[in-house]
Amino acid sequence: MAYRRLDGSQAHWRPSNQMKVLNTDLARQLGASTLGARLWRLGVGQASTKTPSPPPFNDTDAEQLWLVAGAPPEPANTLEMSEEDLRYMYPDGPKALPPPLGRGS
Repeated sequence: MAYRRLDGSQAHWRPSNQMKVLNTDLARQLGASTLGARLWRLGVGQASTKTPSPPPFNDTDAEQLWLVAGAPPEPANTLEMSEEDLRYMYPDGPKALPPPLGRGS
């Protein structure tokens, strides 16, 4: 079986659209077509948005690197989603934090 490798220094890191969490699309960079895979780099106390899946937030005292994978791959560019898609994926809005982190909860 063939495999592909992506050196971390060669990965294209960018801040997420809503919460500005650094991430890199491994699947795209490695040419995967049947699997979605992304690395998320969460700084101390940094949170991602509240989603239907368990929300990634870093409550440790060190930076965390999270691998999130799934199949089939699904585009998740919130800047290009329709209002209907945004309401479905983020019923409380695309910047809502998980309950333990939300303000006033």
